[in-house]
Amino acid sequence: MKKKSYLSLYFLSLLFMTVALLPACKKNNEGSSNPPVITSVRSYVASPNDTVLTSAVAKGQWVVITGQNLKSATRIEFDGVSASFNSALLAENSAVVQIPQITFSTIDTSKLYTLRVTTTGGATSFAFKLGPPAPAIYAISDVFANPGDSVYLFGANLVLVQHLIYGGTNIPKFNSSLHGDSLGFLMPALTPTKLVTVTTKAGIALDTINAKPIIYGISYVNPKLGDSVYVYGTYLKTVRSISFGGTAITNFTEGPHGAYVKFSAPDENSYSSGPVTIVTSYGTVSTVNKVNTQNSDKVGLLGDFEWGDNFGFGWGQFEHLTGEWEYPQFNGPMGKDHSQFMVIDCPKDNPVLAGGASVYIPLGNSNTGNHWVPVANIADPPANWALQFDISVAQPWKGGTLYIRTELGGDKYVARYEPWKIPNSNVTKAFITKGWETVIIPLSAFKSTVNELGDGVSITQISDLLGPTGANSYNMTLKNFGSSSIETGFYAAIDNIRCVKIK
Repeated sequence: MKKKSYLSLYFLSLLFMTVALLPACKKNNEGSSNPPVITSVRSYVASPNDTVLTSAVAKGQWVVITGQNLKSATRIEFDGVSASFNSALLAENSAVVQIPQITFSTIDTSKLYTLRVTTTGGATSFAFKLGPPAPAIYAISDVFANPGDSVYLFGANLVLVQHLIYGGTNIPKFNSSLHGDSLGFLMPALTPTKLVTVTTKAGIALDTINAKPIIYGISYVNPKLGDSVYVYGTYLKTVRSISFGGTAITNFTEGPHGAYVKFSAPDENSYSSGPVTIVTSYGTVSTVNKVNTQNSDKVGLLGDFEWGDNFGFGWGQFEHLTGEWEYPQFNGPMGKDHSQFMVIDCPKDNPVLAGGASVYIPLGNSNTGNHWVPVANIADPPANWALQFDISVAQPWKGGTLYIRTELGGDKYVARYEPWKIPNSNVTKAFITKGWETVIIPLSAFKSTVNELGDGVSITQISDLLGPTGANSYNMTLKNFGSSSIETGFYAAIDNIRCVKIK
């Protein structure tokens, strides 16, 4: 009896131990009680390209995290940023997940270059160098900013910045934009070199402070002695010399931020018809178009309002052929015209143009002896050539469109001149000049009709306007596209109409 009792107790204890062990074994197999282990990160592609990754650029790619006890993952983080994942893609020894979109300017840098997996059994971190691409610098906002002024480097991946050196000077304080497309700082007092260096976690970007001058336009290409002349552009600073039609300009003033250079015009008889050339410490720039075009220059001339082949006057109802002797009010400190010119007074009897009304301004003959564009240049891009004329607006002008058309193009393609409109805005301001100034309208500005004349698509070839020979007659029309009367009349003088090469 004693032996039987012993055996019964032995088998009963063994049964209890077996039952107790069963749940524990099952739990261990599911990986829910042991912490996760990460051994590598691999490319999520077919073998043999599923290589082990030690680093990556964050661009939303899929990867495979390999290790142990990964099936019960509740959170997966790259550089501290949570990734969304599908639990069906989790296994004990692997987890397929997409790297999340990361804004590196906002992350906790203490978590940079770490992969962290949290499961129901714990959490673990793994060193994985995930970051942005190498930085790049595209442009500098203002190389001529004064010490203490705000300056911006524009580029890409300008985040996680460790060091910034501008012009050889270390910049201790700087701020990256949210997406790393700009880096702001204050202009230092000293820039002994032209080198810019940005060092980030991802690499180094090098650039040179380059302020090669650019000329956009000239206030008046036919100035008389003493007229104030402005040459507009970018980086017109540290100017060493100016040549105006071959004559050296030794006395000039640089505008703020290099936006212009101004000076008094020399005697028009002292220089030839030629380009403007400006030399700065950063480079040289010359215009393609010429100044002093009234001085025996007949190339591309369409109308000079002088008696002869290029008369250009159409004897319209609101046109008047005259000169400074009769209308001195059109001359001013910004430009004088001592020749004949055309005065447009639209309309004389009623100083404002009614809604939908227009005034036709005929302009001379076709000037077939002087083409807009030489036949050899008909295939040039339209942006390479421009309609150029001198204008003086003696009374404020606000409202109404002066549009230009050729006989061939008709109203299919026209160019609009509306200087009372502020570019890139809905703001308008009455326009008036202080004497004569030059207008340049690229032939690419001749556009088709969408809602109104000239507000559609640019011409694709010069022959759309001028035909195969480059010679065609042209006219102007003052048009009110609105339904109500414009605010002012149009009282202006025009001279020296021609087509010029600008590129």
